[in-house]
Amino acid sequence: MPLQHPRLLSHTLRLYTRAHRLHTRYCSTPLIIRSRFHRTAKMTSNDVETPPRCYADFCLVPVGTGNVSVAEEVAAVQRLLKTSGLKYTMHSAGTTVEGSWNEVMKVIGQAHTVVHREGVQRVQTSMRVGTRTDKTQTAEDKVKRVEDLLSKGE
Repeated sequence: MPLQHPRLLSHTLRLYTRAHRLHTRYCSTPLIIRSRFHRTAKMTSNDVETPPRCYADFCLVPVGTGNVSVAEEVAAVQRLLKTSGLKYTMHSAGTTVEGSWNEVMKVIGQAHTVVHREGVQRVQTSMRVGTRTDKTQTAEDKVKRVEDLLSKGE
């Protein structure tokens, strides 16, 4: 894409600013300016939905317990996950949980509450979240895909 001349960009910005000023003075709705460079110039969090499905790999760490083992807290979180109805896999450095965005985020928040109820005052969680829009793929599917590739190479 060719670069636009700085004067043209400056002129375009002045027009958008003037339109925004007039719009906000006389209208209560947000001004949405569409251009070939941006989908929308103005957007609020209410305009954007969350993805329908996700997987989250999270590692919940109780802080300040005075104990190097976190097995009791991990067991409490695993009991919660078992009752949640979501698909999950525990591994040595955390847990992967799959489901709707809202359900996954809710159960991770509930995991914090469960650990707080165990008497832990501070909890830190590291999390990686993945989503896809082109197809439904579980964490198990992702691992199987790599294993299939490895078996072909042997």
